[in-house]
Amino acid sequence: MRAARLIKLVLLLQSRASMTGPELARRLEVSERTVARDVLALSEAGVPVYADRGRAGGYRLVGGYRTRLTGLDRTEAEALFLSGVPSALREMGLADVASAARLKVSAALLPELSDAPASAAQRFHLDAPAWWQSADPPPLLPAVARAVWDDLRLTARYRRRETEAERVLEPYGLVLKGGVWYLAARVPEGAFRVYRLDRFVAATAGEEHFDREESFDLPEFWEERAAEFARSILRETVGLRLTPEGARRLPHVTDRAEARRALAAAPGPDARQRVTVTLAVETLEVAYDQLLALGPEAEVLDPPELRDRFARAAARAAALYDRDASGEPSP
Repeated sequence: MRAARLIKLVLLLQSRASMTGPELARRLEVSERTVARDVLALSEAGVPVYADRGRAGGYRLVGGYRTRLTGLDRTEAEALFLSGVPSALREMGLADVASAARLKVSAALLPELSDAPASAAQRFHLDAPAWWQSADPPPLLPAVARAVWDDLRLTARYRRRETEAERVLEPYGLVLKGGVWYLAARVPEGAFRVYRLDRFVAATAGEEHFDREESFDLPEFWEERAAEFARSILRETVGLRLTPEGARRLPHVTDRAEARRALAAAPGPDARQRVTVTLAVETLEVAYDQLLALGPEAEVLDPPELRDRFARAAARAAALYDRDASGEPSP
């Protein structure tokens, strides 16, 4: 642990002209006293690090010193490719590994490029979880992530409706979608399936490794499964007549891909610039909740029971606004 911290300290100083004791303590997550002891140990080992006294002082390396300890190990190299998703790295327990990898890459850069990592970080940030959703990761995520990285068979118990089931899985990959973690895994029968990690109640990685199929492509697999899932839940259809504003807003209140497909397949607008679309929806109940957000910009044409429900809702809304704010009938 201390050896890794000493290497990290040298790499930090190599990437900056000077760093104060409090800065190093914060980056290394130790006390300033520990930083002072580490600097002394490095000096005794021959690393030319020294301290400047005074208000503008700090720790620095003798000019031109470059450490050769910049080689990435396999874990660091893999984590480096996830550096654009810091929240995912933290949730999988890989934040420290990725930090070490970034430091090593920074240390290997030419001096004139030393500000490139910070410059990029200040210009792009990916916030993976959706709005208004809990950012708490599934408690078993780090254990599952370790099994994924090391290709270890995983014994998992998960909730399935009102019961629990246990299976031995070959965990191929993790996907973070809208703040929800999913596991793509192969079951003993040979098929690939997708599991929500927040439904796992237990997960234990054994010592047995499995052989990955070299042809398996996680992004391609997920894209296909996501499309299949979207099609599978859109079991009902509704007919709509939309104003131009309603057509513009439709993808924002219902399934975006299906809304765009329906709009693209619609005939030309009528004399009032309204378009008629046939939209696939999950259920009529879900369609009611979604389409209600369009208000007068959408008219439900069919099925009749959904049209009647919107008509009753419109009548209730009209009655509410047929009186003043005090509740008395409007003059």
